[in-house]
Amino acid sequence: MDARYGAFVGVFDGLLREMLIVTAVLSLPIVTLAALVGTMVAIVQAATQVQEQTITLLPKMLTVGVTVALFGGYGLRLCARLFADAIAALPSIAHG
Repeated sequence: MDARYGAFVGVFDGLLREMLIVTAVLSLPIVTLAALVGTMVAIVQAATQVQEQTITLLPKMLTVGVTVALFGGYGLRLCARLFADAIAALPSIAHG
């Protein structure tokens, strides 16, 4: 019984680790680009003393939209591979 539990934990731990890596790979580039664009817009706003809140939203939305459009296929392939790995691991998880 103890060996079966260890095998279950090992398989589940591997899936959890892969899920966290896929989440980081998908989200970090988008968040980083949005932060960089937001910082650049804030610098321009500080230099021009224009403090309109809607000016900061549009460049960030466009950046996120373009990034998702360009790399969305790669992200879907990563998610599909993770899903296939999770389905393949179900017998090991269910039976230990």
